[in-house]
Amino acid sequence: MSGSNGQDKGMGGFKPKHQRLVLIIIAMVALIGATLLAVFALRDQASYFFTPADIKAGKAEVDQAIRLGGMVQKGSLVTDADGVTVRFRVSDGKGMVPVVYSGITPDLFVEGSGVVAEGRMTADGSFKADTLLAKHEENYMPRELEGMDAAAIEHLDDTLAAQAPAKPATGSAQ
Repeated sequence: MSGSNGQDKGMGGFKPKHQRLVLIIIAMVALIGATLLAVFALRDQASYFFTPADIKAGKAEVDQAIRLGGMVQKGSLVTDADGVTVRFRVSDGKGMVPVVYSGITPDLFVEGSGVVAEGRMTADGSFKADTLLAKHEENYMPRELEGMDAAAIEHLDDTLAAQAPAKPATGSAQ
């Protein structure tokens, strides 16, 4: 016989209903533990995005990993004598932050263009960049077409179509 009350008890002396409840509780504890572990592990890896106005307002802490985004101020780009270190200013129209970067700059990195710099604020108020990400323009123009005016570019397709060899006629003429 199974029990005095005639009901089967599952393994461990728990009823099946209680076994499911225990498994659900164990799964929830494991899920919460994994989430907390992931958050704790990624806490130092997360970098927050700031604009120069945010930094001017004191929202970024010294030595905190952040991303700084804005436009490279015209006339501010200077390459040091070592040929590797560049200094420039990033602005968003409401604030300005001096940036120092050592390394090879991206091809699209020029004065007046958008940039996202990953790095840390220093105690002297400048930004020490580890990585530069140059933002491209929405109006992309290949180098070969840079000197052309807009009217010439509009008619470029017509010119290319006229130069294409004629397709042979299909079918027979009777």
